[in-house]
Amino acid sequence: MKIKRIMAVAFVVIMVVALIGCGSQRRERLELTLSTEDSEAILNAAGIHLPTVEEAPGAGTTVKWYSNWDFYQYSEDELTNLGFFTFKERYGCDAEWIEFPSWEERYTHLANLVLADSSPDFTPSSADIFPLRALRGMIQPIDDYVDYSDPLWGDMGEYAKKYFSIGDRTYFIIYDMMFNIVCPYNPRVIEEYGYDDPAELYANDDWTWDKFAEMCYDFTDADQDRYALDGWYYSRAIMRSTGISTVSLNPETGRFESNLDDPRLERAASILYDLNKAETCYPWWNGWTLRNGTDGGGMKEGLCLFQPIGAWGFTSNGYESVTAVWGDTKNNEIMFVPMPRDPQGDGIYYMDATASGYAVIQGAQNPQAVGLLAMCDRFKTVDPTVDNIDRVQYEKKLYWNEQMLEMFDECYALANADPDHIIIAYADDSNGGLGEKIGSIITTVDDNGHATSAGGALSWAQIKEGQGDTLQYEIDNLNAEIDAYIANGYQTVTDTAAAQ
Repeated sequence: MKIKRIMAVAFVVIMVVALIGCGSQRRERLELTLSTEDSEAILNAAGIHLPTVEEAPGAGTTVKWYSNWDFYQYSEDELTNLGFFTFKERYGCDAEWIEFPSWEERYTHLANLVLADSSPDFTPSSADIFPLRALRGMIQPIDDYVDYSDPLWGDMGEYAKKYFSIGDRTYFIIYDMMFNIVCPYNPRVIEEYGYDDPAELYANDDWTWDKFAEMCYDFTDADQDRYALDGWYYSRAIMRSTGISTVSLNPETGRFESNLDDPRLERAASILYDLNKAETCYPWWNGWTLRNGTDGGGMKEGLCLFQPIGAWGFTSNGYESVTAVWGDTKNNEIMFVPMPRDPQGDGIYYMDATASGYAVIQGAQNPQAVGLLAMCDRFKTVDPTVDNIDRVQYEKKLYWNEQMLEMFDECYALANADPDHIIIAYADDSNGGLGEKIGSIITTVDDNGHATSAGGALSWAQIKEGQGDTLQYEIDNLNAEIDAYIANGYQTVTDTAAAQ
């Protein structure tokens, strides 16, 4: 979940880009100094505001949060910078953490709570919830608890309706979008081998699959134990950079569709097939593990060129641990860019993204307060005096340089630029939001480029022949279940406890 914090100082300087001169294309930077009170007044003038305490639905109540992490327990200085602080201090609300017993049991346990009339109120807006947990009666539509037409929400409603709707109902309260998989590299290694810096290529709109593959072929030397690619995610990262997922929700029809006939996926699969056949990927078949058994293995030593992963992969373990594996940010040994684009595509850099927000659980006792908390989170997101806590910690604790921080801003902007320019992965595994059978097929397709055996990737024709009919059959079954769910008044027609 993306978290924001108010900067420690009372005043901040923000840069506003304004057009000057009639018809002029020249832009001038204007510095405005805003206090917290000023910024709230400006937001209010734009129609962006929070309700009064008297008008706020759910004020003075407690919400029950279902997850494996406690979202509202932060240090005192951080807590004041969260939507939860406003939720608690302004509206007199609180939250209770309902922890599930294990990751594997999270949905079975939730189903049992719902059946026992002991429902928590809300849970994270993870894509692996949708649509299956709606069809199984575990989450409910959120349309009664948030008004996406309110200026506060900006275009968050477009994201929610495009990716997380069934019929005319919406299922996620989204207050922000965050980028997911990016392409980390070591600038020192790039320079040593005389390659163009991917960040410069991206800035010049030349960061393409062709450039990426060219570097991979040149870098790989098995005799020197150098393999261009490693990690769990590089295959699916390339597949998602197409701008189309293996299975997608058609917002016009409200039905899921197979995209195995889409030439964009075929082009991506062909790139991965060739990279695999050339054995540019670290040989996982020797024990089915990453180099050194860890994300980032080989990056610091210059034995791995690219290892696509979410930013958490090279930020979550602290400076010392990150430096030991990925490289030293103080010495400019870590950088990242969006995944390269399809050179035959539409010129857009598509961003694998995640939705920051909440799903309301079926039978929730306090759904209105969940909507109020999300409003507080959204207000913090658009408040110009609030800075991204992840970004601040990357700078202060991981010693990111300005280039890395600017790329963070760029990737974040891509995730929020346009609902059509992101990829939402409903099924990263067999327990994903499309069900076990569809999830398993998607995993097979998206991960085909991994070096599961020496040069063992399948051609796209083999993938379609082996998976196409089964995938379409399972999608037809899913869509039939959606039709039945809508016809039944958006109520489950499947035994919840038996269908997890």
